[in-house]
Amino acid sequence: MSDTASTEHVHRHRAAVLGSPIAHSLSPVLHRAAYQALELTDWTYDRFDVDEAALPGFVEGLGAEWAGLSLTMPLKRAVIPLLDEISETAASVEAVNTLVFTEDGRRVGDNTDIPGMVAALREHGVEEVDSAAILGAGATASSALAALARVCTGEVVVYVRSQARADEMRGWGERLGLEVRTADWADAAEALHHPLVVATTPAGTTDALAASVPERPATLFDVLYEPWPTELAARWSMFGGAVVSGLDLLVHQAVLQVEQMTGRSPAPLDAMRKAGEHALASR
Repeated sequence: MSDTASTEHVHRHRAAVLGSPIAHSLSPVLHRAAYQALELTDWTYDRFDVDEAALPGFVEGLGAEWAGLSLTMPLKRAVIPLLDEISETAASVEAVNTLVFTEDGRRVGDNTDIPGMVAALREHGVEEVDSAAILGAGATASSALAALARVCTGEVVVYVRSQARADEMRGWGERLGLEVRTADWADAAEALHHPLVVATTPAGTTDALAASVPERPATLFDVLYEPWPTELAARWSMFGGAVVSGLDLLVHQAVLQVEQMTGRSPAPLDAMRKAGEHALASR
């Protein structure tokens, strides 16, 4: 290895999360906790408010010390034209949340949200279900469908507010090889009787459904982590149902990012989770 290549490797220790807005992101807390646990004392992880218009210039301006980027809204699709390679997982939903810079300077995109969802479910004992329901049809819903393609053997019902969203979700289902049926949001209470319910909607959207939680609920995966618990998650837990939280998802997808960016495996899941819980409790 040449002196130049060796120097570039030694200094390739920067990473960050990009998005707009980004001030709320827990990613720096999780990644820094991982670096500390792994004794990667010369690694840094920052956050930058970057929108779609500024993204190309930001990426082009990065030096050889950069190992990778985490990408949140609205950049998960905007980053794709800037990449040299994209994983099958990311391509399946046309969304990249992880950009890794290789030793030869190539930009490789991946989506750790999907395997992160699967890992979070498995951690809570959900390996396979014969049906599932998704509440909402926004950006997170397509990743939820991709995750369900790995754990659901039967029909997935998606509860939506518009025909356009319904058409989009059925299209994603066809693309992912998943049996998808759409239903009107007015009937969303019916979703709560499925063996797995994935809530992908913004804060407050599912509050009205809390009163409809059945006496023996199965598993709820609520992708929110702040505020937590949501009214739906609190009611679900009160009735004895299993609840997978947005923090579970965030930690599991961050674990995969740390492993890809640093080359160290396994990433310290417990240390990252504790750091996330402490940060949320301090807000």
